[in-house]
Amino acid sequence: MNRFKNFIEWNAFGVCSAIGLKMGIAVSRIRQYFMYTSLLTMGSPIVIYLVIAFLMNIKRFILSAKRNPVRYF
Repeated sequence: MNRFKNFIEWNAFGVCSAIGLKMGIAVSRIRQYFMYTSLLTMGSPIVIYLVIAFLMNIKRFILSAKRNPVRYF
């Protein structure tokens, strides 16, 4: 069950996990705050979540392209 949880957390964007690791805050607390703010503000943090997920994905592709010696086909 723990492997499944880790797979979902890191492959389904992993925004809360990444923020928790960088800031040194428990990931469960960040998820809890995210849920509460989403409920209180009628879902506006979801847009912020998706933007952060997009930026993390772009960053991963940029970093992998720098390490790839054969970038052009």
